[in-house]
Amino acid sequence: MVLAELGGSISRALQKMSNATIIDEKVLGECLNEITRALMQADVKFEMIRDMMANIKRIVNLEDLAAGHNKRRIIQQAVFTELCKMMDPGKPSFTPKKGKTCVVMFVGLQGSGKTTTCTKYAYYHQKKGFKPALVCADTFRAGAFDQLKQNATKAKIPFYGSYMESDPVKIAAEGVERFKKEGNDLIIVDTSGRHMQEAALFEEMRQVSEATKPDLVIFVMDGSIGQMAFAQAQAFKQSVPVGAVIVTKMDGHAKGGGALSAVAATKSPVIFIGTGEHMDEFEIFDVKPFVSRLLGMGDWSGFMDKIQEVVPTDQQPELLQKLSEGSFTLRLMYEQFQNILKMGPIGQVFSMLPGFSAEVMPKGHEKESQAKIKRYMTMMDSMTNAELDSTNPKIFNDSRALRIARGSGRTIREVVEMLEEYKRLAKVWSQMKGLKIPKKGEMSALSRNMNVQHMSKVLPPQMLKQIGGMGGLQSLMKQMGSKDMMGGMFGGGGGDK
Repeated sequence: MVLAELGGSISRALQKMSNATIIDEKVLGECLNEITRALMQADVKFEMIRDMMANIKRIVNLEDLAAGHNKRRIIQQAVFTELCKMMDPGKPSFTPKKGKTCVVMFVGLQGSGKTTTCTKYAYYHQKKGFKPALVCADTFRAGAFDQLKQNATKAKIPFYGSYMESDPVKIAAEGVERFKKEGNDLIIVDTSGRHMQEAALFEEMRQVSEATKPDLVIFVMDGSIGQMAFAQAQAFKQSVPVGAVIVTKMDGHAKGGGALSAVAATKSPVIFIGTGEHMDEFEIFDVKPFVSRLLGMGDWSGFMDKIQEVVPTDQQPELLQKLSEGSFTLRLMYEQFQNILKMGPIGQVFSMLPGFSAEVMPKGHEKESQAKIKRYMTMMDSMTNAELDSTNPKIFNDSRALRIARGSGRTIREVVEMLEEYKRLAKVWSQMKGLKIPKKGEMSALSRNMNVQHMSKVLPPQMLKQIGGMGGLQSLMKQMGSKDMMGGMFGGGGGDK
């Protein structure tokens, strides 16, 4: 997951605090010191960290908290809130609308991944039903048009550019005009980058902007520069009306947290983050779910959206019903593996589920984990219907394991490993037992009118207990906003007096 190291350090600090018998000033101080160190290592500006810690101490005044308050929950919520504030610019970005022509201009320094990001942005919107088109107005870098052409062809997105014309303003204007006539509703203009912020770059950007009259200017920025992102974002904002930022190279880079917080300080909304070179390694950036996943609390709403994307509508009630029953068979595991492989980058998917990311998806091993899932599915292809539908792993004696291994071309050890993974996932699945399933047609009404009473009826009893009962749920829903109820509800932290 993005910023896994930062998230892991903060989560460990909170867990260590939660494990303490009594929460006093010393325990709180140690917890905040560890969080400070983690943020410093992520290259977050010192002044921002100092203000964040002061705010947390003001919210969590241990002397003023009456007996009976859940101090652990209050501290966790304060950390969550302050991290959100640090990464939230406080203003929304312009959003393209389907069917209405929208011109988006991409700007940025050379080497930031701008051309690749243009295609990812187009591909993302294409999957949402838009008709995107790409215009290459980058005549400065040799091979820019070839790169855009190759990416666009692979994603089956129409493109425009020229090997002969050297005037980027002319190319941009012609490309935008052509795609407007062809009925494309999202026209993306890729502009030239430079090795540094120089006057010639800004003047060219201004001219292209005047010629194409973009509805949105997106600044693409390299996430590895950390807090230096503040100066870079400010310089671009002063030259062209930057309406949004996309931060690239966030896959595993330690300074990503510094970059996100620095951009937010310029009041520029980050709308996407690039998490790899592949087309689907591109995540929409929404502060609350992002921070929730960062702290290992998952993003339940994001995961449900993914399920709705890949699970056929007629199968969704059946899947939810099986969730509520808490019974998990190998066949169900096979079906969910199929869905997971359709959802996109597997690390991104698992990070949406509390407790999954660290165990199933070790950092930097997404490809190996994807291959492992495919191996498991091959082994399950060699099972009988009775084996696939059984909820009892004890039926797999030595002779059955040997038969499955031979049938799939794997070793007995690998079959045992797959069965252990099944047992672990079955344990996680069993936590959903008791989930109340809304009747047909009630789902949308439930999400619109969600309140504490509704939520308490939907959640399994053991999960409600984990949150801290009705009081904890009310506090959490107030914190998140009821529409944003996500994986935070799955976090630990019992009552503490």
